[in-house]
Amino acid sequence: MSTETEEKYEKYYVPEQSKWPIVGAVGLFLIAFGGANFIQQTTGKYGNDGSMGWITFAAGLTIIFYMMWGWWRDTINESMEGLYSSQMDRSFRQGMLWFISSEVMFFAAFFGALFYARALVMPWLGGEGNNVMTHALLWPDFIPQWPMTETPGGETTQGMGPWGLPAINTAILLTSSWTLTIAHHALRDGNRNALLNYTSITALLGIIFLGLQVWEYIHAYQEMGLTLGSGIYGSTFFMLTGFHGFHVTIGTIYLIVLSIRCASGHFTAENHFAYEAGAWYWHFVDVVWLFLFIFVYII
Repeated sequence: MSTETEEKYEKYYVPEQSKWPIVGAVGLFLIAFGGANFIQQTTGKYGNDGSMGWITFAAGLTIIFYMMWGWWRDTINESMEGLYSSQMDRSFRQGMLWFISSEVMFFAAFFGALFYARALVMPWLGGEGNNVMTHALLWPDFIPQWPMTETPGGETTQGMGPWGLPAINTAILLTSSWTLTIAHHALRDGNRNALLNYTSITALLGIIFLGLQVWEYIHAYQEMGLTLGSGIYGSTFFMLTGFHGFHVTIGTIYLIVLSIRCASGHFTAENHFAYEAGAWYWHFVDVVWLFLFIFVYII
């Protein structure tokens, strides 16, 4: 092949075989297994006290963090060594877009469950339409209102209101999107001080959000009687807000790593997709929270 022909083709780096995918798969399995046992412990269902749930869940999280640290380290080293080309950059962008698309479907499933419970099951249990006998046989005293604060077993709870901690957390996430956008523009303009400062502020806002959510959960369990075992309302509330909190945790870790990389001068105005990917993910998490705030807390 002539030199002129070779110049038409870009190199495409193919990494060596990696252990990180299988390590991540093991970690995710342990998280799912431990989480299921924890839910059984919390709800007291199926005669399982879930005593190993926390241990298994923590082991899974530890493995995931180890996988993230190792995989990100390898990717950063490959990028800093100049092994990537514009084709690789396009591959990263496509991969991130597909990943966020899968996350949209993930949350859509839980929002769908919430819609099904509120818009279909509640009226059916209340005897709407041709379900009079369903109402009479299954739950004659049922009143179709949301939040559903009484379970078939007679347990009562309270609905989580939108004002207070949820509203504060909404303001925090909206502010974090603004600070991250400023940081992104600073990166494109070559303003390293503003880039580092606003990226660090965004990471700090993520930590504050998580701290307030933990406070909200403690309040729900200890003072409101709102738990995972509090019927369909409790389960959908904690599944939606809990999984969102998990995503905020991952995003916050990502932002901390980006802050460290900004301080190390890893990014330039021309080469910074790793930063853009973090910004995409964080803005996605913020948009999901807005839907959560509206459909879980307000409506």
